Amino acid sequence: MVDLPMSAFDLASFIANNKEDEAQKIIHNAMKAFDNIAISFSGAEDVILIDMAVKAKKDIKVFSLDTGRLHAETYRFIEQVRKHYKINIDILSPDREALETFTREKGLFSFFDDGHKECCGIRKVQPLKRKLATLDAWITGQRKDQSPGTRNVLAFAEKDSAFSTEEKDLFKFNPLANWSSEDVWNYIKMFDVPYNELHLKGFTSIGCEPCTRPILPNQHEREGRWWWEESEHKECGLHIGNLIPTAQQ
Repeated sequence: MVDLPMSAFDLASFIANNKEDEAQKIIHNAMKAFDNIAISFSGAEDVILIDMAVKAKKDIKVFSLDTGRLHAETYRFIEQVRKHYKINIDILSPDREALETFTREKGLFSFFDDGHKECCGIRKVQPLKRKLATLDAWITGQRKDQSPGTRNVLAFAEKDSAFSTEEKDLFKFNPLANWSSEDVWNYIKMFDVPYNELHLKGFTSIGCEPCTRPILPNQHEREGRWWWEESEHKECGLHIGNLIPTAQQ
């Protein structure tokens, strides 16, 4: 299959010919439209994207961000997924010089004092930006219900306004946009999909070890992330194009 020229992808037609509640079809059709497309895997419940994708195509491309601060359970889970689906996972790391300068000047826990955005920028956003510059499209597991206070109306297919450039459009597919956490876990149980063992310990939204904690019953899953900050700041910058604009951002 030959890569489509960027101008050949008709986003409006793709949206018109797919339904927002048919996640697997969205993934399959996105992979038909683009050869140079990859799945972003966070080491959490977005593993179901991989499960859906391999049912259509065995040689899928998957990448994951290794911030250097993940839980041991997450590293083990990423390896479990690699072996279970017999796939390669491109592990992305922060720029060594930028990270060393940051930690030398601000230490290892500066986010408790001045917020997490600078740390996330170095450990997550910049490695992601480098990776996306090599792709024509990517597939994410983000959902509206993950952060209702900050996520905007989330389309299942869109031009990525955050990472497209003047030279190149980048397209983004969010097949789980309208799924609930319950939908995700019903799928995991129904198809016996592997999952991060942290979920058995009260963790719902899983990120870096210092910035993630279990939640209590009836708390929203985002309460377990960056709990020392205001709710409108609880985004790491990977999906900044999908956020509700605020005076603080």
